[in-house]
Amino acid sequence: MKTTVEIDCPPEVLLGLHLEPSEFGELMKLETAIALFKDGRMSSGTAAKWLNIPRTTFLLRAAEAGATFLTDTPEDFARETSLL
Repeated sequence: MKTTVEIDCPPEVLLGLHLEPSEFGELMKLETAIALFKDGRMSSGTAAKWLNIPRTTFLLRAAEAGATFLTDTPEDFARETSLL
């Protein structure tokens, strides 16, 4: 099932960004997916599937946008390495 979300956008925004409505929609999807991933609310796999791109491509784009991937604390690291 596919759901469409409508966003009001004044023409000045599109003109200022030099984007067509479809390009703006794709930009909004990408930026939203990255923001949700960075907040821990969407997995990279779900984001990539939504954007119809490979997961590795999404991860590269997310990294370029400042996403962090490893957030383990020193205690997490100590617990994991103690099993070695």
